[in-house]
Amino acid sequence: MSRYAEVDVVETSAETVESTPNTDLSVLNLVTTEEARFFKQQVSILEELGVSSTTVSVPDERVTGEGALAGRSTVDYLRFLPRAIRESFGEYDLIHANYGLTAPAAVLQPNLPVVISLWGSDLYGRFGPMSKLCARLADATIVMSEQMATELGGNPYVIPHGIDLERFQPADQQAAQEDLGWDPGRKHVLFPYARGKSVKNAPLAERVVAAARERLDEPIELQFVTGVSHDEMSMYMNAADALLLTSDREGSPNSVKEAMACNLPVVATDVGDVRQRLRGVHHSFVAHDDADLVDCLVSVLDADVESNGRDVIAELRIEQMGERLLSVYRDVLDE
Repeated sequence: MSRYAEVDVVETSAETVESTPNTDLSVLNLVTTEEARFFKQQVSILEELGVSSTTVSVPDERVTGEGALAGRSTVDYLRFLPRAIRESFGEYDLIHANYGLTAPAAVLQPNLPVVISLWGSDLYGRFGPMSKLCARLADATIVMSEQMATELGGNPYVIPHGIDLERFQPADQQAAQEDLGWDPGRKHVLFPYARGKSVKNAPLAERVVAAARERLDEPIELQFVTGVSHDEMSMYMNAADALLLTSDREGSPNSVKEAMACNLPVVATDVGDVRQRLRGVHHSFVAHDDADLVDCLVSVLDADVESNGRDVIAELRIEQMGERLLSVYRDVLDE
C-alpha cells in the first residue's frame, strides 16, 4: 500500500465557512493542559475568525496513581479554582471550560456566561456525574458525538473536533517508513497512545496483533506512538498499514479522523462516534468483539490498499468546526 503526496487539498466550501468579520469576542478558556493539540488547534482557528482567547490551565505537579485526577492532583485543582475565578473578573465576553474537570470553576464564577466542552472520558468515566451537574448549570454544553449527547441528556451542541486537512493528507509510505526507520519488509499497525493509558486497552491491541501474526505469512509490528509533535503524527499515519483502536470508551477520537484524512485504514472497537465516522469508508471496520477485531485487521493487512477516508472526513475540516463554535458563542451571548 502506498499513499502519495500528490493529492488535492479539499477546498473549503463557501456555504460552510464564510468570510467572517472581526467579531471582537474575548473568551476566557479553562483547560487541563493548554498543550492538548486539539485545544491549541481550536484556539488558533477561532483567532482566525476574530475571537481573542486567554487561557488558564490547571497546574501540574505530575502526581500519578490513585491521587491523580486526569494527570493532575486534587491539590492542583484546588489551586486552579481561585485562579480561574479571579481571572473571570477580567474583560471577557464568556468563559469556555474545556474538559469536565475544569467545569466547576466555570459554573462557580459569578460574572460570565458559561460554555462547557466535554471530550469523552470526562462524561463516561468516574467524573461523569460532576460533568453532568455542571452541564445543567451552563449556558451551553458541547459534546463530541451523538452518543455523548444521548448519555448527557438535555440538548447539547454536537461538534466533533475538526481535522486540519493540510497537515493530515496522504504521502508516500516508503519515504515515511525510511524517515522513521521502520522495516519496509513488515506490516506496521499504529497504536497512537501510551501503553499505560488503561482506557485505550493496549493489552487488547497486543493480543489482536499477536493473533493476526499467526494468520499472515509476514511479520507485523505494533507501533506504540506517543509524545510526538502534532506535525509529526501525519508521518506516522502515512508510514503505517493500519490504525488499531481498542479503546473501552471514546468521545470522537481524533486519531481515527486523522487516519482517515491520510487514507489509512482503521480497525476499531465500537466506541464514541467511530461507527458513524467510518460509514462509507472502504477497508476500514468497526469490530463486534475481540475475534472480529482480529478478522478485520487480517483483512485490512492482507488487502494492502488505502482507504477512501479522506473523501468522507472532509465534512469535519477544522474551518467548519471553528464556525460552529463561534455560532455557539453567539447563541449564548444573544440569549
